[in-house]
Amino acid sequence: MAVNAKKIAVYVLVVFALYVIITDPAKAADYVQIGFEGISDAAKAIGDFMTWIANGGKS
Repeated sequence: MAVNAKKIAVYVLVVFALYVIITDPAKAADYVQIGFEGISDAAKAIGDFMTWIANGGKS
């Protein structure tokens, strides 16, 4: 039963993404840009944290 629910959720997500892309491509591009900015910020934060650890945890 859980597998079916997972498949349905994936299909709904794909249909929604296609709907947004078809009806408003500019908004879809904004969503993608926001997503990549979030990933970039997270990677920078992890890098800053690893640098802090490599420096012995000193401010």
